[in-house]
Amino acid sequence: MLTTAAARRAILGAMPAYGKESVTVAASNGKVLRQSVVAERDQPPFDRVMMDGIAISYADVENDTREFPIQATQAAGDKQTSIEAGKAIEVMTGASLPIGADCIVPVERISLCNNIATLEAGYEAKQNQFIHPRGSDHMKGTELLSSGKRVSSMDIAIINSCGLTDVDVSKSPRIRVISTGNELVAAGEPVGPHQIRMSNGPAVIAMLQQHGYNDCEHDHAVDELDLLREKIGGHLDNSDVLVLSGGVSMGKADYIPQVLGELGVEVVFHKISQRPGKPMWFGVGAKGQAVFALPGNPVSTLVCCRQYVIPALNAASGEREQPPEFASLAQAFTFKPQLTCFLPVRLISSVGGQLLAMPVHANTSGDFASLTGTDGYIELPLEEANFPAGTAAQLHRW
Repeated sequence: MLTTAAARRAILGAMPAYGKESVTVAASNGKVLRQSVVAERDQPPFDRVMMDGIAISYADVENDTREFPIQATQAAGDKQTSIEAGKAIEVMTGASLPIGADCIVPVERISLCNNIATLEAGYEAKQNQFIHPRGSDHMKGTELLSSGKRVSSMDIAIINSCGLTDVDVSKSPRIRVISTGNELVAAGEPVGPHQIRMSNGPAVIAMLQQHGYNDCEHDHAVDELDLLREKIGGHLDNSDVLVLSGGVSMGKADYIPQVLGELGVEVVFHKISQRPGKPMWFGVGAKGQAVFALPGNPVSTLVCCRQYVIPALNAASGEREQPPEFASLAQAFTFKPQLTCFLPVRLISSVGGQLLAMPVHANTSGDFASLTGTDGYIELPLEEANFPAGTAAQLHRW
């Protein structure tokens, strides 16, 4: 059996590099950026008024002027007006600073009567107050986003501010998910006492979509060799990534490794020294397709999908690898098998703000209901068995 680290290296080493495509900015949300985004202009592109009020020349304040006739009004989007000595221009938040003005007095600090603004008694204005200087956020030509960044809603604002209508992103891989097993029945269909509801495949699809991979479809295959060959072969020919759930253990009806071999998928490894998810299988198809055969127990399926499938897709999409995150065990935990333990946890904060991971115990790796409310899982090394409270461990969020 491979260690978890060796399995991850083997998968990443076998993944192809997905190409790129140009999409509209709106369609780039959640995808991996494959270009640099640079500032079109200085930001702000002009000295910007930060408060509703009046714009004045500070020199007038120094000369003890307290009353200012309103010369004009300048709202956001209006062209700049040149201010006259001893006068004020009424301004709105977001307006460009009038030419010759270098002080904004908020509307709360003035009174208006007969078109004359009078400063509040005792109010001391300061030069350059409430002015957002041109280029103080960033200058024209500054790189704001670089290749490998997964586009967020905040990034959409940045890309639009740079005047772009289209951007290059990684192509979406075609992902097909197959749940295997005679016992599985889809929701909405009659279910017998000897059968179970199909949940793994829909959950895997949801996890893929949660991480930005939307070109994915789900199917079901029963444990019959001829039908498995036909169904898996058809999806293999029309996908970049194939994810299977079930049929990879040691039972008589666990046909998946055999069928994949017959379809020309070259095995890279079978079994990882971990719990849950020890029977996981990974291989590469004749056309370079990545094939992940995950164990059928629901907790195992979800952990293996998050631990191996998602990072593999991210790497193939050119996404920059994120630094590891750690949390400390909120209570002691013992795990005796010499296997890496992926322990589901709920995150809490200590009084001092330390991130703590509270173990969530499942009856078995089939107890998927125990995962609700968890934030992810921590990785406990196989070399140890006893983990005292306060032990730092790598955290993997769902």
